[in-house]
Amino acid sequence: MAKTTILDLIAKRTVLFDGALGTELMKRGLEPGSCPELLNVESPAVVQAVHGDYFAAGSDAVSTNSFGGTPLKLAAYGLEARTYELNRAAARIAAEVRPPGRFVGGSLGPTGKLLHPQGEHTEAELEAQFAVQARGLADGGADFLIAETMFDLREALAALRGAKSAASLPVFITLTFNRNPRGFFTLMGDSLAKCVAALEAENVPALGANCTLTSRDMADLAAEFRKLTSRPLIIQANAGQPEVKPDGTTVFSQSVEDFVGDIPRMVQNGARIVGGCCGTGPEHIRRMAAVLRTA
Repeated sequence: MAKTTILDLIAKRTVLFDGALGTELMKRGLEPGSCPELLNVESPAVVQAVHGDYFAAGSDAVSTNSFGGTPLKLAAYGLEARTYELNRAAARIAAEVRPPGRFVGGSLGPTGKLLHPQGEHTEAELEAQFAVQARGLADGGADFLIAETMFDLREALAALRGAKSAASLPVFITLTFNRNPRGFFTLMGDSLAKCVAALEAENVPALGANCTLTSRDMADLAAEFRKLTSRPLIIQANAGQPEVKPDGTTVFSQSVEDFVGDIPRMVQNGARIVGGCCGTGPEHIRRMAAVLRTA
């Protein structure tokens, strides 16, 4: 019998992703300014513990510790030559703690570079960057890939094409939007309608948004997405806005109760896959799992 895929599960019910990874790693000793992806080979048990906590909380899928895993991002630490190794390790250590019937999503984050003419890089160059990363994640055992927190539609498309060229896995896309009086737009000025049309043209199996917005704004965004597409919709909100305290710690404005209170409306407005982004942790996921079970 064929193995159940993440797409099979999405077709059956609302799917629960995980929450933030970076802040959980910091709680476990990741130093500010250090390379998170290096933990995949130097302290894999630390990363595995976070994945395990999310699975235990109820996540149907977790994202790998590879958000900054392109050669361009790793070059800041002199690690670009280890791109494949670090990404393969990221997927492998998540797969090792993956319970039966659960999934590992290979995370592809933005390079942080601007495309020509605003920047020096071409779309073809970024496609090659994401291809190396995707190959490592696929070889490490990822079940699907997710290019997330994309603030430029062109880079999101480069990630999609690069990933598809290197791996025979479903590739999901989530962009990050700001809200203004005219609606929802990426940092580079891409409208929601433009983004959806471009991703549908590429036959993306699931799409949506993560980061930046609160759960309340994300619930509103889900409704706007649903007007434009019938494809499975991913929504992963921030737990409010971050605030840096005098001691250097960061707190987020939304309580767990406030955040989770918006989940039913997200689902009602069209979200098929929900999870958390910055400021969320295993407790958010545990509460979300309880809400989804009773929905």
